[in-house]
Amino acid sequence: MKKLTLFAFFAMTASMVMTVYEYPTFATSGLNLVFYLLIGGFLWFLPVSLCSAEMATVDGWQEGGIFSWVSGMMGERFGFAAIFFQWFQITVGFVTMIYFIIGALSTVLDWKALNSTPWIKFAFVLIIFWAITFSQLRGTAFTAKLAKIGFIFGIIIPAIVLFVLGISYIAGGNPLQITFSAKALVPDFSKASTLVVFVSFILAFMGVEASASHINELDNPKRNYPLCMVLLVILAIVLNTIGGLSVAATVPASDLNLSSGVVQTISTLFLHFNKGLGWAVTVVALLLILGVVGEVASWVVGPSRGIYAAAQKGLLPPKFASVNKHDVPVFLVMIQGVIVTIWAAVLTFGSGGSSNLSFLVAISLTVVIYLVDYLLLFIAYLKLAGRKDIERSYHVPGGKAGKYIFAIVGFLVSLFALVISFVPPSGLGNGENGAYLAILVVSFAVTLIAPFVIYQVYGRKHSDPNYQHMRLKHHEQNKFVHLRARGEHAIAPTEGRK
Repeated sequence: MKKLTLFAFFAMTASMVMTVYEYPTFATSGLNLVFYLLIGGFLWFLPVSLCSAEMATVDGWQEGGIFSWVSGMMGERFGFAAIFFQWFQITVGFVTMIYFIIGALSTVLDWKALNSTPWIKFAFVLIIFWAITFSQLRGTAFTAKLAKIGFIFGIIIPAIVLFVLGISYIAGGNPLQITFSAKALVPDFSKASTLVVFVSFILAFMGVEASASHINELDNPKRNYPLCMVLLVILAIVLNTIGGLSVAATVPASDLNLSSGVVQTISTLFLHFNKGLGWAVTVVALLLILGVVGEVASWVVGPSRGIYAAAQKGLLPPKFASVNKHDVPVFLVMIQGVIVTIWAAVLTFGSGGSSNLSFLVAISLTVVIYLVDYLLLFIAYLKLAGRKDIERSYHVPGGKAGKYIFAIVGFLVSLFALVISFVPPSGLGNGENGAYLAILVVSFAVTLIAPFVIYQVYGRKHSDPNYQHMRLKHHEQNKFVHLRARGEHAIAPTEGRK
């Protein structure tokens, strides 16, 4: 098997966790963003990545990701809940990403109603999402091309443009919207509303555990994996700091639109240096849209694979495990699309047309769902840390003490972020706190109980104790699913060869 170099593994992981559209949310905390990025990077990102790496190298846990890890330590019920939360959070995340596309389009087209009139905004969320979804039914070849083009032209190039313009603006001694001082660096901990912004910084690092499943392919993982994670933390902190401060320094907080703030900032900077560069703003905005379209495309089929594995085990009805000739679980992707549509309706109409409210609720909801997943991950790891009878090829640095320190710190930061997410942020308008809490609490409560209800009603009764993770061709999978639906025993091609 060909080994991944340090750079290849680094690039793959970086593409999972780095985004541009969160810079405006970072900017709302002013210079505090540096403090939050440092805390989130070293006290949360590193624990997640290192603990995930150790669990990913346990014999028999290399496939299935967090489903295998949590099931192995806490039982199948919690394993199913973990993979459900990991999948379900992206159904909310899609809405956040498409809100950014709509915000950018609103600026490009000079059509404010697109980002402020609920029914227009909702219609465009559906058009954009379903168009991307149907394009992904042809398999991963098209997705890979779109993601690659989107990452280079829609994320890297706009980020470089923003960094150059922002640094030039600040270095030129121009008027700044924030104060640079040591005192402004540390948040005012007496105000809970200022701390809720911290959840957006946690979101900036989420998803890193996905690359841990590839640690066995990494060349010299004992040295290269920790090195990769430390380098990634440093790079993420530096780039997010420059991006967030560029937005905060040039656009007044009262005028900042969270879903189109990057385009706002680039427009302000371009026009500051040259009034005739309006066309360049449009070009960069279109590139940003391309980047997020590529990101949405990458996520449409990917996260559903975890639920697909649970369906193969019998925890969901057989229809969820069927795929088309391009190896895409069509039924599951369609169900995912319906859920995204429901979230879009709840978040768009529930916000009453406030783009900042809908964007903040979408981000917070994505985070709280995913954080429950990470709490399960750390609990599972704490149970694993003291087990010497379970073989794994990678161990968190620092011996047994190091294992517990990383896991406990990660757990506590996750728990803090989960609790603080329910405090309305200071960026909300008058009278919006109630709507924020109502949408967030009700949506979270329904999501929290859903996997346990599904498992109790269906999964527990149909779970296949002889299941092994399978990667079958589409016609073999559909035959397997068809036999299961008729109540017959289907022998997978991999069985009987032990």
